[in-house]
Amino acid sequence: MTADAAEAAEVFRSLHRPGEPLLLPNAWDYASAAALVEAGFAAIGTTSLGVAAAHGLTDGQGTARAETVALTHRLSRLPTLLTVDIEGGFSDDPDEVAQLAYEVAAAGAVGVNLEDGRPDGSLGPLDRQQELIRAIRSRVPGLFVNARTDTHWLAGPDGPSVSETITRIQAYVEAGAQGVFVPGLADDGSIRTVVSNVDAPLNVLFLPARHDVRRLADLGVARISYGSLLFRAALHTTVTTALAVAKGEPVPGDIPSYAEANSLTIRY
Repeated sequence: MTADAAEAAEVFRSLHRPGEPLLLPNAWDYASAAALVEAGFAAIGTTSLGVAAAHGLTDGQGTARAETVALTHRLSRLPTLLTVDIEGGFSDDPDEVAQLAYEVAAAGAVGVNLEDGRPDGSLGPLDRQQELIRAIRSRVPGLFVNARTDTHWLAGPDGPSVSETITRIQAYVEAGAQGVFVPGLADDGSIRTVVSNVDAPLNVLFLPARHDVRRLADLGVARISYGSLLFRAALHTTVTTALAVAKGEPVPGDIPSYAEANSLTIRY
């Protein structure tokens, strides 16, 4: 990373403050990211579901590497701190994953999300996941690695194990991860336990039916991701609006105008 890029990554790291969490909305294309920048968010993430689905691909299957890198290049035009969801690295080979991290960093990203969930619904071997993290940190030392564990999403019949979650994220921090992400972590007790047992900023996925931003801050969460929520909301609004027109019903009155939407590509 260049000196400027390393400085930007350090600014991004500093935004992860327990008790005053970074609110990180996730974009899937240039326009959605530009609109979020315009709204004043300090940093933007990408959503792997949105990026994959927008290109006719399935999320979590390791098929959207090229699309992810291409989007990173496009978003580098925006005046924002960008972190990129690289799924499981699109490979199990540490050198290949490190190369991907180098490419997105060179394209302008200050951070990446790396998950341990695999396409077959299993969790990747702990030691191999550590190898991937070490490889990224060796190749791109300044890049913020947010290590995600899917222990709560891929839980067995007995439900999620907080102890397994802690074991994994502690191992990821030991390997060099600067942040940890546990999507599906919902109840106060589990969040509090994880926060108190890991020496790194905790990132949770915002769950509309379960979470409140102020409460998550009080529990010590340092980063709150929107994940695919905005992408799914956009799909819902698209279909709802199309059906309203077909049925002769009113459409929302606060939709951006043509000029406002078009100006996003002119302004940035």
